[in-house]
Formats: sequence, C-alpha cells, structure tokens
Amino acid sequence: MSWRAIRRAVALGFALARVILCYWTLRLRGPLTMEQRALWTQQSGRGILRSMGIRYQIEGQPPAHGLVVSNHLSYLDIIILAAAMPCFFVAKIEIGGWPFFGHAARIGGAIFLNRSSRKSANSVARLMSERFKLPIPVVLFPEGTSTDGRRVLPFHPRLIDPATSAKVPITAAALRYVIDDGTPERELCWFGDALFVPHLAKALGVGGFSARVRFGPPRIYIDRRAAAEKTHDEVAAMRAQMLRS
Repeated sequence: MSWRAIRRAVALGFALARVILCYWTLRLRGPLTMEQRALWTQQSGRGILRSMGIRYQIEGQPPAHGLVVSNHLSYLDIIILAAAMPCFFVAKIEIGGWPFFGHAARIGGAIFLNRSSRKSANSVARLMSERFKLPIPVVLFPEGTSTDGRRVLPFHPRLIDPATSAKVPITAAALRYVIDDGTPERELCWFGDALFVPHLAKALGVGGFSARVRFGPPRIYIDRRAAAEKTHDEVAAMRAQMLRS
C-alpha cells in the first residue's frame, strides 16, 4: 500500500468515526425518523468523499421522490449517490454483513435483498412501496451487479414493478468516474471476483479522481418491462455522452 493510500485510509477512519458519532448524537435526542436517517446518510456520504479526496459533480436535478435507477460500477456508487441526495438504497443482503458499512447501511434505512430468494424479493417490493410514500427516493441498481463499465447490462424489471404499480416517477441516473492522470475508469470499477479490501486499497492509492452523476427527467411508466428497457436505454445514452465529454 502506498503512502498516499495509507494517509487516505487514516483520514477515512476518522471520517467513519465522525459518522458514527454524528448518528449517536442524533440518537440521544430520540428515535430517528426515516427522513432523518436519509439525511444522515447524505451527510455521511459527503464526509467520506472529502476524506478520500473524491470530487463529485451533479448534472441535472436529483429527484425528491419515487425510484432512481442507475448503472453500477462500484461500492463507491453508493457514496456518490448518497452525497447527491437523501435516499434509501436497495442493497444485496451480503452488504449487511460487512464491517461498519453493513451497520451504516442498516442505520440509513437500506432495504436488503437476497437475490436467490423469491420471498425476499416480494418482501423488498413491499418495503419499496412503503418508502414511496415518503418524500425520499429509493435507489436501485437494476443491472443486478457491478460491472467494468464497458456496457450497461440489461435491467431486471422485477424490482421496478413496485414503482410502475404505484405510478411513482422513475428517474434514470448515469455514473461515470474520471481519473486525473487518464487511467481508464475500469481501474476504479469493482467487478467479477475482485475482493473488497484490496480494491479499496487500490482506490485509496489513486492519484486523484472525480465522479460524475447525471440525472434524467422523472417519468411515470405503467409497465415494468417497458420501464426497464427505456430507462436502460436512457442510462446507456447518458453514459455514452459522458464518456465523450
């Protein structure tokens, strides 16, 4: 691990300690509402980005309601989107067992999905429907996995169904990472069999990079398959534009 990575790891450790301290300070005043949990997640995301030296740029208007569907490149996506807006994430159940990050996800109101269980998918759909009643968007990565960024995988329509059934707006979002020295974005993507800790060490050692997130306009769909196909194409088109600029 490089000295740059070590310095950032120490800074990240202090940032994580502040995140937990902030939570317990709020918690002493009484139970947190779901809106307060989402705001805590946003503040935490911004603090973690500062500690890692990650710059981020928001293009378009972050939504205040409904479902957000995004391409998925890395665990960093969660921090970027959390910093961009108060929100709740649909996350794979394995994240709930991660040291610190799993605990933080539960505090922030994450909805955990066991991708191999139909019962879990049905439970997640019910929870999403409940969250749509709040003025906080739910974020879903409908590719079902993170990728190396070469293409946007087809979107799975099952968990888009709660939004189409409730007729809430669906907003497409595209994520892009730019490394200062021209290193390909792929080096920051977490995909395949890459282990979390070695990848995080590599990300901390990168000279400098920025993240861009672009939001499309919110749209209401009545069919989940049409919603999956059209939002996929919208995300892919935004990604292509971002890669050219």
